[in-house]
Amino acid sequence: MDKKKILVLGGAGFLGSHVVDALIKNNYNVIIYDIKKSKWINKKCKFYKGNILNLKKLEVLLKKVDVVYNFAGISDLTDAYKNPIKTINLNILIHAKIIELCIKNKINRYIYASSIYALSDNGSFYKCSKQAAENYLIEYNKKEKINYTILRFGSLYGPRSNYNNGLYKIIFDFIKNDRLSYFGSSKAIRNYIYVKDAAKICVEIIKENYKNKIIQITGKKSIQINQIMKKLSKLLKNKKKIEYKNLNNLNHYEKNPFTYKLDYGLKCFLKKEQKIDKCITELYNFIKNDMKVKNENQK
Repeated sequence: MDKKKILVLGGAGFLGSHVVDALIKNNYNVIIYDIKKSKWINKKCKFYKGNILNLKKLEVLLKKVDVVYNFAGISDLTDAYKNPIKTINLNILIHAKIIELCIKNKINRYIYASSIYALSDNGSFYKCSKQAAENYLIEYNKKEKINYTILRFGSLYGPRSNYNNGLYKIIFDFIKNDRLSYFGSSKAIRNYIYVKDAAKICVEIIKENYKNKIIQITGKKSIQINQIMKKLSKLLKNKKKIEYKNLNNLNHYEKNPFTYKLDYGLKCFLKKEQKIDKCITELYNFIKNDMKVKNENQK
């Protein structure tokens, strides 16, 4: 039996590129559609450059595939906060139009990247967009019977992330400014999940038993930020006091994002997650090497 053909929207980015790698490792035929080509793109997949706003170009690709992953749109709280209308357009309106194209072209499964902020009153316009996007997809399923899987991601970290990612920002700022600081409270709690572990789960949920389900993708263990900062301090050989700025301008959650008593979804964990100390070291090395390359290119 032939493996499913898969289209990954936003497949050149942080999470999307790791999911593409995991899909290819499992022998799926993968097409990436993204606004720009990154150096992370797997050579074993086909890449098409384009914007999700270009629905005609997108529909041509939809005719070739069975499954669609959507990692496109606005995924950063700051970006969403500064650009609410853009967020509505990319995260809700275009999302709905993509769903209709999937229905029209008889796509077997539409897999949508949401967030645990969808169950929170934190997260400002980003939260609003994810709640609406989920609701539209569920209602389309009732109306048109489109099969879906909603993936609610927690705190992702790892190689290929950018400055908007929490742990990336902390490590980058330390390397650049010799100062270890966190924008929020030392009491904040997260369920960090390494991006490569998250990508493996993203492949697992193609199975039939995850059809028309909401899946939470977070780390198994809750960890307080001050514990993470201590680990980083030791790894980075930091000799200064760790700073906590206690800023929360964008209404980030502190200990628990789950405010609304709705469908919490299924929790999906790997049997064995990678150890956080090893993963943080890998992220540190990635950032250090990436900064070195950029500095050399600027000379």
